[in-house]
Amino acid sequence: MNDLTELFGRSADLFDERVRAVGDDQWDNGTPCTEWSVQDLVNHLTNECLWIPPLMGGQTIEEVGDRFDGDCLGDDPVGSWADAVATARAAASETGALDRTVNLSFGNVPGHVYIGQVFTDLLVHSWDLARSIGFDEALPRDLMEVAYEGAKGYEKELRDSGVFGDKVEVAPGASFQEEFLGFFGRRS
Repeated sequence: MNDLTELFGRSADLFDERVRAVGDDQWDNGTPCTEWSVQDLVNHLTNECLWIPPLMGGQTIEEVGDRFDGDCLGDDPVGSWADAVATARAAASETGALDRTVNLSFGNVPGHVYIGQVFTDLLVHSWDLARSIGFDEALPRDLMEVAYEGAKGYEKELRDSGVFGDKVEVAPGASFQEEFLGFFGRRS
């Protein structure tokens, strides 16, 4: 399980690198998530990271309530993101955290399942953010392989939830990254 904590951290590092590269004039840029601007995308993952400590600490969704609804970035998007991801890393790294039961909207799951989902979300959205701000779009193959294999196990749930777009078929001979992104509804 320690490997998953490392993968989560590396995926968070990728997203962090891109957040820190957002220019002052790029926060309103569109993203591959067509309903979101760059600011909305960063807010989404900041929000997701804010949920990790209470959920990993045993609180239910009902107990957390609406405390993270709305704008989580305020006047300091980069700083707000950095604070949220730091607390998320700490919570995910606690001894036994990945074996705890976590209450999610679709039921109770082991902590490693939850952190695996957030790891995948960070990874895919790292590409989205890079595309949006003109940053290097390359993703580490080993991270993509783990995320891809994990997500294949719950593809129906992913598609049904609307969390990711419809699968995009890629041309024969496409790169692994193109195949990975296509699985998550992205055209690279």
